[in-house]
Amino acid sequence: MTSGMPGPGRGPGFASRRTVLRGVGTVAFLGASAAALKLPIFGTDGFEQDPATCRATDLSSSQKRLVISNWPGYIDSDEDPSTLSIFQDRTGITVDYSDDVNDNAEFYAKVRNQLGTCTPIDRDMVMLTDWMAARFISLGWTQPYDKANVPNLHANLLDALRDRQWDPDLEFHAPWQTGLTGIAYNAAKTGEVRSFEELLTRADLRGRVTLLSEMRDTMAFMLKVTGADPRDFDDDQWGTAIERLRKVVASDQIRAFTGNEYTQDLAAGNILACEAWSGDVIQLQADNPDIKFVTPEEGLALWSDNMIIPNHAIHQANAEKWIDYYYEPAVAAQLAAYVNYICPVKGAQEEMEKLDPDLAANPLIFPDDDMLANTFDFMPLDARQSNEYEGDWANVTGG
Repeated sequence: MTSGMPGPGRGPGFASRRTVLRGVGTVAFLGASAAALKLPIFGTDGFEQDPATCRATDLSSSQKRLVISNWPGYIDSDEDPSTLSIFQDRTGITVDYSDDVNDNAEFYAKVRNQLGTCTPIDRDMVMLTDWMAARFISLGWTQPYDKANVPNLHANLLDALRDRQWDPDLEFHAPWQTGLTGIAYNAAKTGEVRSFEELLTRADLRGRVTLLSEMRDTMAFMLKVTGADPRDFDDDQWGTAIERLRKVVASDQIRAFTGNEYTQDLAAGNILACEAWSGDVIQLQADNPDIKFVTPEEGLALWSDNMIIPNHAIHQANAEKWIDYYYEPAVAAQLAAYVNYICPVKGAQEEMEKLDPDLAANPLIFPDDDMLANTFDFMPLDARQSNEYEGDWANVTGG
């Protein structure tokens, strides 16, 4: 819903995928779900498509080309050799790679009219966060993978990232990189913060706490705090959670709702503790070991940015070669050493030990099974829920 930071050798001004992420979740759902996926019906007749009929002839055998849109700072393209250059050399496929996904909602708005009317968007692959990937899939805007072409995906994806409600059989998506949402605090300024409940109530933190401005990140924890399951909740449970947040805001416990600009305030001591993305903390810890990342007692939110193939992609087989390549453990480790996100590929940790033993031992890149077992995600929302919940969120946060 949104976390990673610059890899080795990159300065604080580097534009990471999370640095540019703003406003995720601010656009209401449109369209309708594919019945076979058993996802919510979103409404707006005419924007849903059938991937079986809304497709182009695959030219991969004659055109060694692949067009990709991804987030900024999300690939090791300035390394020599990079994973991208090795892929091109190995396959003979020329990759036209753009880092033009700056915001899920913004990208949705950019391609909605084309995909909603079965018109090409001139891309073979795009990378979108879970909730937006779910929206694309539910609208019928994405092509199913040929399972025979992506065996590494099915063999090597981490178990914790399988069985998503919106694509349980990995027909339409493959995690590119993954992150955790938890708590960070400055140990030089305050004692350990062990739970989200403490973040919301401790008097010594009052006015020096930030929460994330992405609705799904923060409200997943508010649902947890009020006894609900963010993977399966109803309107009454939502109402209880948003009312609790309203009271917390009224108490002046929260300094601000932010994107990852919280990192500067945390490092400087302007805030003492905050809701945080794991990748941000990796970078902060490189310069300040007093910055700590905590698995809250409520658990950790787990999210991914995902590779999907849009309708009318004309190089689908080439895109599937890309997916299968990046699910080779050695390739995944090389990429993870650069972007510092959670690597979604089994076996990559062993390969990372050959590259950088410190990164291989970092639980924010390679969390252990116990850590992953304590994670949760946010359920897909239908149009009514999205409209109402986003409205509630904006009223409480001023967003």
